[in-house]
Amino acid sequence: MYAYLKKSKQSLDVLPPAIAALMTVIVNYGGTFVLVFQAAKMANLSPELTVSWVWASSIGVGLTCIFLSWRTREPIITAWSTPAAAFLIIALPTISYAEAIGAYLVSAALFIMLGLSGYFEKVIRLIPPGIAAGLLAGILLQFGIGAFAVINVEPFLVVLMVLSYLVLRRSAGRYAVAGMMIAGLIWLLLQKRLDLSSIELIVATPVFTTPVFSWNALLSIALPLFLITLTGQYIPGMLVLRNDDYKTSASPILTFTGLGSLLFSPFGSHAINIAAITAAICTGKEAHQDPTKRWIAGVIAGVLYILVGIFGVTLATLFMAFPTAFITALAGIALIGTISSSLTAAISDSASREASLITFLASASNITLFDIGGAFWGLLIGLAAYALLSTNFSMKTK
Repeated sequence: MYAYLKKSKQSLDVLPPAIAALMTVIVNYGGTFVLVFQAAKMANLSPELTVSWVWASSIGVGLTCIFLSWRTREPIITAWSTPAAAFLIIALPTISYAEAIGAYLVSAALFIMLGLSGYFEKVIRLIPPGIAAGLLAGILLQFGIGAFAVINVEPFLVVLMVLSYLVLRRSAGRYAVAGMMIAGLIWLLLQKRLDLSSIELIVATPVFTTPVFSWNALLSIALPLFLITLTGQYIPGMLVLRNDDYKTSASPILTFTGLGSLLFSPFGSHAINIAAITAAICTGKEAHQDPTKRWIAGVIAGVLYILVGIFGVTLATLFMAFPTAFITALAGIALIGTISSSLTAAISDSASREASLITFLASASNITLFDIGGAFWGLLIGLAAYALLSTNFSMKTK
């Protein structure tokens, strides 16, 4: 009897990280993977090459997610580069697909070299904790606001999810996020908004493309891809880990995800990197009260990514079939705890409070200049404010 109860307790202990992993996968495929399909369509890729792209991205992300989380015992969530996928919608039609594959390989090699050099880790360590927390809170704020903004579109669905979260937060806090997601899914099923009858599991077939290297692809695809992924994924992604007190060096993460990109690029994967927004779902206390057990979410997420990859577009399309309001509410409500802790950390240090607040506001405004997203500019403005406010510029009169 004791052994049975102990086993049941262990099973329940795995439930929160498993739910966090599932939400991460749903939000990634339902919220951002449509950009990959749009880029493939703009480039006039065949269905076979599109399926190979889905396979390569999913399998590559799954394997890196599992290995890094298991090896470090930290929730290292990897993903494909969302800002890079948006960039490719415009860039892919201008060159051949083989040249694009060559550019992916060059970008992957740059990440491997940056990881081996150790310079990126040194830069991350120089960022003050308050500035990092302000940056994360600013990035996530848009998702929190979005969760309530979609009440205009799906009032009953979103109100039900919010109420479920609040009730469970009070009575069974560790299951609040899971209960909120289940309540939303039940509502969609009762409303017959999820039709699963036509789903067929078809195994994906990867297609190898021989890369072609050209100066045009290097300048128009490889370098922008590297910079966009570095500023839009790696910087905020590492700060998510630091915000939740995980200390794994950025160097092995850069190196290993770069190797993953190098291996899967010939099959269509444009970039495998550390996740930013969705990582926060697995690194916070909602994934598990014990920080040392949250790595389980990374392993489970990796397994789910691999399953999606094996069945290619079929399961990816299934995730994308969820209503946009459900995905938006799911992400925003799941991140409420992280937004709260980030804001608290940003204003807790009186010495950097104002600079952290400026970082928060600049990041939340989502500035985009020179095709570089708001995370980079929010961090740059915040660091500038921190440097100015921490230095004595008062004029001394003689």
